Amino acid sequence: MNVAIVGATGYGGIQAVNLLKDNRNYKISYLGGNKSSGTKWSDNFPFINLESDNVIEKISTDRIADKANVALLCLPNGISSTLTRGLLEKGVKVIDLSADYRYKSLNQWKSVYSNEAKKYKRDDDDLCKEAVYGLPEVNFKDISKANLIACPGCYPTSALIPLIPFLSQGIIDNEGIVIDSKSGTSGGGREPHQKLLFSECGDGLSAYGLINHRHTSEIEQIANFISGNDIELLFTPHLIPMTRGMHSTIYGRLRDPGLTSSDCRIILENYYRNYSNIRVLPVDIYPSTKWVKNTNEIHLSVKVDTRNGRIIILSVIDNLIKGQTGQAIQNLNLISGLPINDGLEMINHYP
Repeated sequence: MNVAIVGATGYGGIQAVNLLKDNRNYKISYLGGNKSSGTKWSDNFPFINLESDNVIEKISTDRIADKANVALLCLPNGISSTLTRGLLEKGVKVIDLSADYRYKSLNQWKSVYSNEAKKYKRDDDDLCKEAVYGLPEVNFKDISKANLIACPGCYPTSALIPLIPFLSQGIIDNEGIVIDSKSGTSGGGREPHQKLLFSECGDGLSAYGLINHRHTSEIEQIANFISGNDIELLFTPHLIPMTRGMHSTIYGRLRDPGLTSSDCRIILENYYRNYSNIRVLPVDIYPSTKWVKNTNEIHLSVKVDTRNGRIIILSVIDNLIKGQTGQAIQNLNLISGLPINDGLEMINHYP
């Protein structure tokens, strides 16, 4: 299958090239990027060998449609919406890594991404409703039949995978859910930002986006759908001075305070028993981001405070792989009729 990588020189695009360049099932037939157009891949990344050494082309739906069956849109929020309808009409399936189609309501996207909404005048509410939320371990049947897939954000991935088994079965209360997450600086993208300078974020830890972070509403939308209830949760992200990795600690209250840590571990293990990339750790083993670095795995651990019936769930992912492009490749595999983790059997070179 021929694959176009659009936004090839951002972190998402770089990961996509790395993951697909030696994959026997896919051919990288198009690289797109406006700022880097006209240059060869090797001009930008001589340390990542791409045998075809494609020239990065100015982004064009016609060129993408001529050269690819599927487009991975690794673009900033808002830009994907300018390309998606044209690609779909030309018969190209779209896997979007931005937030443009994660909400079923265009009005909600405009509310949450208000700055982008001022810049990109969208009228594609029909595509928002058509798009399938690309959390493959949960939504694999719909993904396999989709033409437009909206890949989740990294924070929602790290929070929803541990939460969904408990929300879907009514095991935890809908009220009082707290998500405390920490991300490496690559989550901020490749464009320069003052807050991501080493002298600004090195040797420090800081929270940001309290209450109104964009990913709060994304997590709530899926939690509402899974649980069948309206859920308002607290989500607090933090920036931590490492390049890649994400750690989430999730707190909730059990409806049955008699459940133990072992009981809750079994719930997680049974729910994800068919997914080799999701590892549920033994009770009292707590994961480190280093354990999943450069892999598509998510490691989970759970502990119950039997004094008060509260549950603590831990998750770690590589924010650029399972939190971004690795998840997109899982979706690509599903629409291609391949095993979900094909080509993603990566080794963590610990330490």
